Amino acid sequence: MTNNTSPSFIWGTATAAFQIEGAWNADGKGPSIWDTFSHTPGNVKNNDNGDVACDHYNRVDEDVALIKNLGVDAYRMSISWTRLLPEGTGQLNQKGADFYNRLFDKLLEKNITPWATLYHWDLPQALQDKGGWTNRDITGWFEEYTDHVCRLYGDRVKNYIIINEPSIITYLGHYLGIFAPGIKSLDAMYASQHHINLVNGLVTQQMRGLLKDTNLGSSYTYFPMYPKDPSKPEDVRAAQIMDETWQRNFADPLFKGVYPANTLPHVEKYIKDGDMKTIVANQDYFGINHYNSNYVRADDSHPLGASNAEAPPGPRTDIGWNISPADLKVALIEIKEKYGNPVVCITENGMCENSEPDAKGVVNDDRRVGYLKDYTDAMFDARDNHGCNLQGYFVWSLMDNFEWAEGYGMRFGIVHMDYQTLKRTPKKSYDWYKSKIAESR
Repeated sequence: MTNNTSPSFIWGTATAAFQIEGAWNADGKGPSIWDTFSHTPGNVKNNDNGDVACDHYNRVDEDVALIKNLGVDAYRMSISWTRLLPEGTGQLNQKGADFYNRLFDKLLEKNITPWATLYHWDLPQALQDKGGWTNRDITGWFEEYTDHVCRLYGDRVKNYIIINEPSIITYLGHYLGIFAPGIKSLDAMYASQHHINLVNGLVTQQMRGLLKDTNLGSSYTYFPMYPKDPSKPEDVRAAQIMDETWQRNFADPLFKGVYPANTLPHVEKYIKDGDMKTIVANQDYFGINHYNSNYVRADDSHPLGASNAEAPPGPRTDIGWNISPADLKVALIEIKEKYGNPVVCITENGMCENSEPDAKGVVNDDRRVGYLKDYTDAMFDARDNHGCNLQGYFVWSLMDNFEWAEGYGMRFGIVHMDYQTLKRTPKKSYDWYKSKIAESR
C-alpha cells in the first residue's frame, strides 16, 4: 500500500462558524437556534455557549497563519446565515458579509482554497419560529440565502458543502431533542429529513445556474451500524432502522431517487410531485464525516424501536467513541458498492483527546497522532486496494472549539485553545499532520 497521493488529492482541515467565531451578536448578527439553545440553562454542559468561543471573528489573521503553516491545500469553514441575514431573509447585513470577504481574501492570498459550508446547524432563530426545517417554506428561505452567498463570494469560492450532517440535524435536533432546536418528535424528524433532501437538490440546481466551475456536495455522517447482539433478530432489525435513519434516508434519495421501503410511509405525506427527481442532485462529490462505528440494540422505549448501545471492549476517545480504523475502510467500500463508486471526500475525521500543555507548553496528544495515522492508512487502503474514488481528506478540527452540547470540555483540535487567554498552541498532531502532507507530495 502506498500513501502517496495524486496531485489532485486535497488535504485540508475544518471548522464551523458557531464553534469558533464567537462575536455572537456583533456587527448586526442575528440569533441562531444554537444561540437560543445554548443560552437556555441545562442544554449544554457547564451552561457553556458560543458567545466568545475561539474569538475567530477577531483573530482571522492569526488563524489563517496557522492554516498556512500547516501546509494544507484547503480550509473548510462555514458561513453563519445570521451574519448575512439576521432575520434569515430580507435585508443583507453588510458588516457580516464583509467578514467573510476578508476571510476568503486572506485565505486566497496564502494559496489556501476555501471550502464553504452553507449550513452547519446554525439556523436563524427567526426561521425556526416559523417552523424551521419542518416547514417546506425553508426551500425558499435557503434559496434566498444561497443567492446572496453566490453573489457575494462566487467569484472566488468554488467549493461548497451545502448542508453538513443532516442526520445530526434531524435525529439529535428533531427526534431526541438534545441538539438545537430541541424538538422531540418522530414526525418532525421525518419532515426535516425530506425538506433537507429537497433543499440539497434545489440548491444544487440553483448554484449550477448561478456559478461556473464549482465543486458541489454535502457532508453526511457515515459509519457502519452493527447490531449489539448479531444473534438477536430484534437487534439486527434495530441496526437496520438506525442505518436508515442516519444514512440511507439521505444517500438513497440522493443517488437512487427513492426512500428505503421502511421509511417511505413516514415521509410520503411530505413528498410532492417532482420532489424525488429534484433530490437526485448529481453532485460532484459525496462528503462523509467519519469518526467511529456504531452499535445498536432494540429498545421499545424509543418510538423508532432502536437506540445506541455500548461498543465492544476496545480503545476509546475521550468523548467515549470507539476507535476502529477498519470501519472507515468498510464505510468507503460500502459507498462504492451501494452507490456506484461516487467521488468521495472525507470532510471530517478526527479524535477527541483532551491533552493539556505540559510544563514546557507542549501538547503531547500522541493518541490523536496514532488515530490520524491509522485512519489515513485505512483511507488509502480503501483507495489503493479496493478502488474507492477519493477526492480529499479534512482533519477535524483545526482548533479546539465549542463542541455543541458537550460545551468546551471535549477537544478535537490539532491546535490547543486556552479558553481564558485564547492562546493557540499547535499540538504534536499538528506537526504530524504537517509532515504527513509534505511527505505525500
